[in-house]
Amino acid sequence: MTRYLEGKVAIVTGSGQGIGRAIAAALAEQGAAVVTNNRRPGATSTTQLTPERLSKLTEEERNWVTQEMQRFGGDAESTAEMIRQRGGKAVACFADITDYDAAGRLIETAVEAFGGVDILVNVAGAFGFSPFEKMSPALFRKVTAVKLDGYFHTCRHAVPHMLEKGWGRILNCTSRAWLGDIFRHAEYCAANAGVVGLTRALAVEYAGQGITANCFSPYARTRSAIDLQMFDKTVEQADRVMAVDGVTPRVDSAPPPEELTPLICYLCTDAAARVNGSVFNIGGSKIGLYSNPEIVCQVCKAPGERWTVEELVHSADGMLLQGYHSVVENYR
Repeated sequence: MTRYLEGKVAIVTGSGQGIGRAIAAALAEQGAAVVTNNRRPGATSTTQLTPERLSKLTEEERNWVTQEMQRFGGDAESTAEMIRQRGGKAVACFADITDYDAAGRLIETAVEAFGGVDILVNVAGAFGFSPFEKMSPALFRKVTAVKLDGYFHTCRHAVPHMLEKGWGRILNCTSRAWLGDIFRHAEYCAANAGVVGLTRALAVEYAGQGITANCFSPYARTRSAIDLQMFDKTVEQADRVMAVDGVTPRVDSAPPPEELTPLICYLCTDAAARVNGSVFNIGGSKIGLYSNPEIVCQVCKAPGERWTVEELVHSADGMLLQGYHSVVENYR
């Protein structure tokens, strides 16, 4: 079997478990030496399921949550050890990428252990949810500190090494939330939209210098998804986060994280050198490519003339807004 990333060095943030863990293992299988990363040793616990909310679940549901969290748990060292046991090269680095200097130490770990940085995959994330009118500044900062600040930190430290080599691949994890249509997740929507903007800016700035930057929006069975699904069982229907038309999708029908990894590995190869500044949606057997934003309608006046409020009040619907649909029409 061809190993498409032989000799490359990859860093994967948030690779102690879940999607990041699967990506780190897949990159190693393709020949890359990998630096795994999460904030601290030990698997993280549930985020939304507080002890009070857990008590509202049935005993069977609590046991299921415990089993699933243990099954999908781990940290950077356990991921690195798994890679080494499979014959790959990996070292772990516990570092909180929300800290600029800590992110720098993560990048330097790759340089010291394997001689450089070729691939950076940012998967680390945080989330919470709240009606916007009740959202605290602390919650907003908690989420954007990882996405977006943390991704800026790692990219900022990695790009000089990639420029020196004249080759690099940056892959940043976003979410369909970048479209702004996830209910009670304004902070998460803002963070993921920022990730897309940052990634596209890197793609444009370093075009022609051997560096590409792309985003991926994954759908998979993870600890976070399990956390959210069971949270919805502890609140009234009107307060559910994942529900669509009152029905909460089952996480156990979601594909495993390993099914996301072929696209990630492909985007890190020379074969994908022309793919730059794009956003992909991936889940199981489905891979999607988002279109680039574009102006779909434009009305113009003669040079030097200006639109008036009165003109727009009386004519916008018949000109600029012909065929217009607002984003909220899909969610009523």
